[in-house]
Amino acid sequence: MQVPTVQVEGIRLSSLSLPSGAAPAYAGVTLTLRVGNPNPVPVRLANIAGTLVVDGQGVGDVNLPDVNLPAGGEARQSAELRLPVTLNTAATFLRVARGQEVSYRLDGAFTADLGVLGRPTFGPFTLSQGVWKQAAILPF
Repeated sequence: MQVPTVQVEGIRLSSLSLPSGAAPAYAGVTLTLRVGNPNPVPVRLANIAGTLVVDGQGVGDVNLPDVNLPAGGEARQSAELRLPVTLNTAATFLRVARGQEVSYRLDGAFTADLGVLGRPTFGPFTLSQGVWKQAAILPF
């Protein structure tokens, strides 16, 4: 049995809010993963869980339940994340919003559902990493 592969197919900052009254600042991020199954049998992942790290700082958690992988195939999973913007992460999210390049990685683990054989967890390890650059969503 080979370990499934995880790649970030897309990452996009869709919104960036300022704090307002009791509501904290947050970043809306869409994360799309391509999960591959190199095995000749279908595999069900009960969960993919991880932390999105941008420019060396953990910015939020990702949790994708019930990923069904066909034999020798792949599946796409998307998550709409609402990540808190803190004093430590505000500059990083602002760089992304301005269309500047930042590095990212997704650190985490996944749990396979092997039926009567149990639910082993693989990881933690770096699931995927790369460079995040998108068109600016802020004009300044």
